[in-house]
This record gives sequence, C-alpha cells and structure tokens, in this order.
Amino acid sequence: MMHIVEITTHGAPEVLRLAQRPMPQAGEGELLIRVSASGVNRPDVLQRMGHYPVPVGASDVPGLEVAGVIESGDATALAAAGLKVGDRVCALVAGGGYAQYCVAPVIQCLPVPKGLSDVEAASLPETCFTVWSNVFDRAQLQTGETLLVQGGSSGIGVTAIQMAKAMGATVIVTAGSDEKCAACVALGADHAINYKTHDFAAEAMRLTNGKGVDVVLDMVAGDYVAREVDCLAEDGRLVIIALQGGTKASFDAGKVLRRRLHITGSTLRPRPVAFKAAIARNLRERIWPLIESGRIKPVIHATFDVNSADGAANAHRLMESNQHIGKIVLTWSK
Repeated sequence: MMHIVEITTHGAPEVLRLAQRPMPQAGEGELLIRVSASGVNRPDVLQRMGHYPVPVGASDVPGLEVAGVIESGDATALAAAGLKVGDRVCALVAGGGYAQYCVAPVIQCLPVPKGLSDVEAASLPETCFTVWSNVFDRAQLQTGETLLVQGGSSGIGVTAIQMAKAMGATVIVTAGSDEKCAACVALGADHAINYKTHDFAAEAMRLTNGKGVDVVLDMVAGDYVAREVDCLAEDGRLVIIALQGGTKASFDAGKVLRRRLHITGSTLRPRPVAFKAAIARNLRERIWPLIESGRIKPVIHATFDVNSADGAANAHRLMESNQHIGKIVLTWSK
C-alpha cells in the first residue's frame, strides 16, 4: 500500500485527504517512480473543484508532475531511454502525481538535471512541456521576436520568461503587483506591466514602438482576447492555454484578417503519449543543458509536507490566493 492525496468530493481545499491505495504497477513502456516531490498546478485545483475531467484511463488522483527515483520498469524501454532502476527522474503524468509511487510512460520521463534537488525537478515538467509546446511548437516564437506573457509570476510565467530569453526573444509580462513585476524583471523579463494599474495592450504597443508583440501566451482568455488582438503585430500569434477570465470572448475579426493573425489554443493533459514524448525529446536536447548551466532556474515559492496536517489543502489555498511567485511543491517525508 502507499499514501496518496485523494479528492473526497468536489469542493474547497479541505476536500483533499491523505488516504491509502495499492501501489500501481508499471506496464509495457512504463516505469514506477518512488516519489519525493509532486508539483502543484492550476489544473489540480480545477480538478478538485470538478471543472477539469480526468482523461479516460488516467488516475483520478490529482498531480501532473513528479520527481523521484526509478523503482522498477520495462527493461527494454528503460534501456532505450538511457535510464535504469535507481536513477533520479522527473516526469509529466496524466494523473496520479500526488502519491508516494507513480507510474509514468518512460518516454515522458527526463533525468533530474545535474545540480537540482527533487523539489526543483518536480517543478519542471508541467511548465516546461506546456511552454515548449505552445510558445515554440504552436506559436513558433523566433529569435528577435517579442513575447507577451500574461501572468508572468505564475509557474508557467516564470518558465516562459526564462525559456524565451534563452532563445533570444524580448519578453514582456503582466503581473498583479509591483512586487511580482520586479520578480519577473529579476528573472530576465525585459518589461513588466502591472495590469491593475496599466492597460497592458496600450503598454505593449508603447514598448514595441507601435509594432505590437509577435506572440501572446494567454492564461486568462475572456475579455483579454480583444485587447490581445489589438496589441498583436502583423502575422502575430495568440495561444490560449487557460480560461481564468472565462470561456467567452468578443474581438474585432477584421483586425485578424487585415493583420493575418493566428488564434489558437491547446490542452496538454489529454494528448497522446507520443505527442508528449516529442516534447520531452526537445526539452532534453534544447532546455535541459540550459538548466544544468544555470541559465534557466527553477523558481520555488513554497513547499508543503503532504504528511503534515492539511499539507495538500494548504498548498491549494496558496495556489488559489494568487500570492505565489513561481511554483508550489508537495514533499513526501520518509
């Protein structure tokens, strides 16, 4: 048996409860991780509230990213990936991350970057996979272009800042306080806009001398979409990855036509293993060396011991408060 955090019913953070379940078994192409740390992400909160259905075949236990040690696995798949039992890895999973043991497809696992702790490594998969897939694969951000990141101090935001800067882009972010704006600039953002005191679209146009931004990474949607269309450059690309501002948007379609804009969106969790494996290969080749060299650094705001009173619930409360800068991570004490 193993400890897990389960969602007893949909609702507030207190519905999260420490429970026991049988240990999962790794199947063909999979490995079993003895988990040291589990990343906390906004989709976990949505799942807890009943707003993010679990994909078919995935564990109902929340948690999309983990780090720990390989306990067992498909020997052929492990060898093909250059991994072995006992290696430290981090992994993107479709569910089951809030647990002492977690099964993951071998090809969605990456070695813990040299010099990083398991807590730091657990903060990487969900954000790195998401940013690579949307900013570089879908939006095709290029060296010399300008990226606008909505929510620059979030886990996704701090990752997008660093990855885009490492690839030679100019980065503008929005954040909800001067403190968060300063933190984003310290991480490498060229400009930070406090969206509570400034119109981000007008500021983005001013900062680009009227040209507009080439790519927008949007976690808000809703009424943000119209303003994002307003501040996109010709041939600009808007990628929507979350709907914190709502699902409905009204915008000037004429501007989309005249400026040849692209509006797209995606969700990563339900995508097939092969799709995620391709992202993992790009991350290992392009991003992991930058992490190991220190050019991209994990940003950990807080950790919570799962075995302490209300550890997981308190992690979710912090996530919902929007007071964090960077990532929140659960730890599994021995």
